[in-house]
Amino acid sequence: MHTHRAAVLASIALLVAAPPPCWAVNVTPGELAHARQWSVAHFGDGDKTPSAEPPFSFICAGKPSAECIKSWKTERRSTILDDAKTERTITYTDAATGLVLTCRTVEYRDFPVIEWVLTFKNTGPADTPILESIQALDTSFIRPGNGEFTLHSIKGDTCAADSYQPYAETMGPGFTKRMAPGGGRPTNGQFPFWNVATPGGGFMVAVGWPGQWLAQFDRQGQTALRIRAGQELTHFKLQPGEQLRSPLVVLQFYEGDWMRGQNLWRNWMVAHNIPRPDGKLVPTHYGACWSVDLHPDAASELAVLNGYIREKIDLDFYFIDAGWYPGKGNWFETTGTWEVDKTRFPKGIREVSDHARTNGMQFVLWFEPERAWAGTWLVENHPDWVLGGKGGGLVNLGRPETWKWVLERIDSLIVSQGVDVYRQDFNIDPLGFWRGNDSEDRQGVTEIKHVVGYLAFWDELLRRHPKLWLDSCASGGRRNDLETLRRSVPLLRSDAFGDTITQQCQTYGLSLWIPYHGSGQGTSDPYWFRSCIFPASRVGWDTRKTDLDYALLHKMIAEFRKVEPYLLADFYPLTAYSLEKTAWIAWQFDKPDSGGGVVQAFRREACPEPSTTLKLRGLDPQGRYLLTNFDGGEPQQMPGKDLLETGLKVTASAQPAALIYSYQRQP
Repeated sequence: MHTHRAAVLASIALLVAAPPPCWAVNVTPGELAHARQWSVAHFGDGDKTPSAEPPFSFICAGKPSAECIKSWKTERRSTILDDAKTERTITYTDAATGLVLTCRTVEYRDFPVIEWVLTFKNTGPADTPILESIQALDTSFIRPGNGEFTLHSIKGDTCAADSYQPYAETMGPGFTKRMAPGGGRPTNGQFPFWNVATPGGGFMVAVGWPGQWLAQFDRQGQTALRIRAGQELTHFKLQPGEQLRSPLVVLQFYEGDWMRGQNLWRNWMVAHNIPRPDGKLVPTHYGACWSVDLHPDAASELAVLNGYIREKIDLDFYFIDAGWYPGKGNWFETTGTWEVDKTRFPKGIREVSDHARTNGMQFVLWFEPERAWAGTWLVENHPDWVLGGKGGGLVNLGRPETWKWVLERIDSLIVSQGVDVYRQDFNIDPLGFWRGNDSEDRQGVTEIKHVVGYLAFWDELLRRHPKLWLDSCASGGRRNDLETLRRSVPLLRSDAFGDTITQQCQTYGLSLWIPYHGSGQGTSDPYWFRSCIFPASRVGWDTRKTDLDYALLHKMIAEFRKVEPYLLADFYPLTAYSLEKTAWIAWQFDKPDSGGGVVQAFRREACPEPSTTLKLRGLDPQGRYLLTNFDGGEPQQMPGKDLLETGLKVTASAQPAALIYSYQRQP
């Protein structure tokens, strides 16, 4: 890679000499310097150091972008956004056609992270030439020293036991891999987050696109790895005044092993991405939801809610799921009439939400505005707003009048029904609808406009309601790309949540990448409860019954409260990933700034070994730690060196068994 060495070294010297305060205390000057050097090499550093190698590509009028932009006018500007971020913008203008390409980058000064988005705008009087094969990321990395590139990631959600299963692949000479999600939802089967480990360090790549992305990894020669990523299909002309955007791309650099990279990523996600309603980080919490038949009514919801109140259960949130709107069919076949069913909720849902708030809980309500079923109000009155017409289908958020109607209708319900958390589901594959609406010279446009409309819809809700926060759901976890996660949190990470092994394995895999996620469980078994400790946990008991084991529920929620402070901290798998009933599985949450953490370990029902030894991570080898078993017994002190090198031996006589240990560094 070409660099303007003097300018790069000067920038790095300033950065390292006086680094800004780091949210993550373990970010090193070397990591910050590496990120800055990469940014200067690819985006430049003002007019003094123009970029030699933009890390993106496209084809315009049949010519590659590297050839096109050489003759286009280039302008650069830099803006300090806040204490942690600097925005750098490069604008390329083609005087002949009026096509303007803007690359907006954001450099983080407290993390070794660079991100960027491309926008294409037609400022001319006629259509532009065809733009195609737009790769928001197209660049190569050189392997340092010996060893190989190793690709780490996880599977996407498919409502299966192996959703979020981790994988690692060595990318040796000749390696090639293409990845794309199924059907247009970005984490449906695939996951657009990757860790490329190299000897002594590596880098993370993420594609933020709530649509159909494509990524390709190709080894070139003995030392290079080329990575391309963007929207899967782009082949379009821009009409006068029209502007379209690319996916978001994020790069994070790290030193050390690949798990350090994962925890640096988790730290960055918490510091700069997880939403902050009213300026405060979205709270970890324990909630309850009863709408198990998905035909809720006020009488049963209030009765269940009153059961929790009667038993003095410590809840933060109460949920009402799908089916609260009118319709003769089931909940799935009646989306598209967005009003409260006054037969089942004669006083409105507000009767339930107000009662929850009066008793110290916030209220969550389910919506699905992007899918409209045949025969519902939206389809009958505005079939032109639905990609699928009278037959129902995808509500077209890329159409301005549709977008405005959806915004105002949903906003009015949030206000009138007293919604604290807006829960949006998405139970439809949009890709066929998008592509079926595109002409030959406009391929990809409907998708882009829908994605932009979807994000703008959420942004406007958040602008109108600063205390509101959003829950992303798409048949479980099929739409958890980075753009979505910057606006929401996934309170139901997958529709597969019916057994303990699935829950354990989803926590193990997803926690590597997404710190904040949730699910629920409805049984009264301690093993189940301990398998279901997440940042967003919930239970689904029928508390109209008075003979349930409420003492157990009190105890399990109290355990959750002890673990809760560590759930957004560093995460370490302590065993191999396994779906087998014969295995132990374990992990650790460690909070370096407090010196504390927790270890969770599970002996499954057919596991023959009553004991296993777990080598902990992230501890001070010179320190001493007090360990407490949640099941009782005298706390024990152990040297950090022993916990790191010899390990913590855990024993369970029962099958299955769930163990939790907390630890705290001693003065």
